[in-house]
Amino acid sequence: MEIYLVRHTETICEKGICYGQSDVNLAEPFESVFQNIISQLPSEAILFSSPLKRCTILAQHIQNKIKIISYQEDKRLMEMNFGDWEMKNWNDIPPEQLNPWMEDFVNIQVSNGESFVDLHQRTGDFLSKQISKEETKPIIIVAHAGVVRSILCHQSLLPLKDAFKNKVDFGQVIKIEI
Repeated sequence: MEIYLVRHTETICEKGICYGQSDVNLAEPFESVFQNIISQLPSEAILFSSPLKRCTILAQHIQNKIKIISYQEDKRLMEMNFGDWEMKNWNDIPPEQLNPWMEDFVNIQVSNGESFVDLHQRTGDFLSKQISKEETKPIIIVAHAGVVRSILCHQSLLPLKDAFKNKVDFGQVIKIEI
């Protein structure tokens, strides 16, 4: 089965802002980037998206341009919840909070947020309950870098601590086979 992992395009957030589950807008113009993404996707696919607008704007555009069999938004595809760090500049997060997390982002939970293990469990739950191995139609998932990296770790059995070895650019389409 073919799965197309699509990361949303650039947001309006300045570089260095931690925006995880904050519902921020996409930077405009994005039409040409959307066209490039669509050119890499199959039609007659099943489409899933994070419910955050930076993904739904892209997902709805995909739905308007190519034939989609079904479309569903799923909270399990949301980016990591950075809790108290949401919308802060990474440089403004106190080192006594940031440094331990940077040393073990996999297991250390952000204050009032989650760890990468939490995100990975969410994506694993999504994959096991929403993606049928018998599905013959291609699947498109519009999500975030953390979610895409997690899915790639599930698929390749890459240890979570090595998740950032998977480069995931804004607007990138990654095709995998399961």
